[in-house]
Amino acid sequence: MRLKLVALLLSLALAGCAQQPAGNDPAASEPGVMPAEDQQERDWTEIERLEDEAKALVRASGCTSSEGCRTAPVGNRACGGPRYYLVYCAATTDSTALFAKLREVVDAENEYNEEYEIASTCEFRMPPEIAFSGGECRPATEQRSTP
Repeated sequence: MRLKLVALLLSLALAGCAQQPAGNDPAASEPGVMPAEDQQERDWTEIERLEDEAKALVRASGCTSSEGCRTAPVGNRACGGPRYYLVYCAATTDSTALFAKLREVVDAENEYNEEYEIASTCEFRMPPEIAFSGGECRPATEQRSTP
């Protein structure tokens, strides 16, 4: 009896692992439809592209002291709040353009979080302390950028 039960469980496990024959994937049968994982990856890549555009606007040099340095929040985690902060020199960075681009990142990330039902931790991330050295604004410590 025990052997029959083991054989039955093994056959069920193997049946569950069997590949579907080609053509049975509904997403593959519809032209222009890509698997959900591929679309999710593409959507995150778009968020990263917007984020890179924001980073390109940041100028860390040009200030004469830490008083001219500022922080800007990046992204919006699913539970709320930024993923991390950029540190920049307000005298040499176009803050209006930077914050407009960062708004695009937040909007895209909000849409992404809702679309893919993303969850995140709910700790509140504070802006980093600013260090000013060698004529550049920098975070005093490294930051994480995970969602």
